[in-house]
Amino acid sequence: MNNVVLIGFMGTGKSTVGKKIAERLGFSYIDTDEVIEKTEKKKISEIFNEYGEKYFRDLETEVIKTLQDYDHFIIATGGGMVLRDENVKMLKALGPLVLLYTNPDVIFERIKSVQNRPLIEEDKLDKIKEILKQRDPIYSKVADFKVDTSLLAIDEVVDIILKELKK
Repeated sequence: MNNVVLIGFMGTGKSTVGKKIAERLGFSYIDTDEVIEKTEKKKISEIFNEYGEKYFRDLETEVIKTLQDYDHFIIATGGGMVLRDENVKMLKALGPLVLLYTNPDVIFERIKSVQNRPLIEEDKLDKIKEILKQRDPIYSKVADFKVDTSLLAIDEVVDIILKELKK
């Protein structure tokens, strides 16, 4: 196992779980959204507002290209990273794709106080449901395995992932 790639919607635990897995495996951790924010010197929401979603998706693709030689990393991706086939191919070359998921109500509770989430600024719960309806089939199709984070503690999610990776 060279790397582990975490995919899924915002609020499913990718960043929190990713850091814990990295710690347990002695891997490095990288969050593709954080890389974009550092490179662009802007928040994701500002990038969306100023340049649009396509520009942001292009940035995501560029970040994945820079990761191709990385080894022993836990990579947390943005929620829409797998919307492009070319991204999925490059991500799969990096390592197994682990889908973290939960139901819309849990996502809403986890992110309701967070500002600047592009795509869901208004009517958050309805918007979450709408986007998940589009993305869930894609997430399920590309994932090597998936973990429901709804009722689990962070360490339980990490244990499940590590056990699955050993198979």
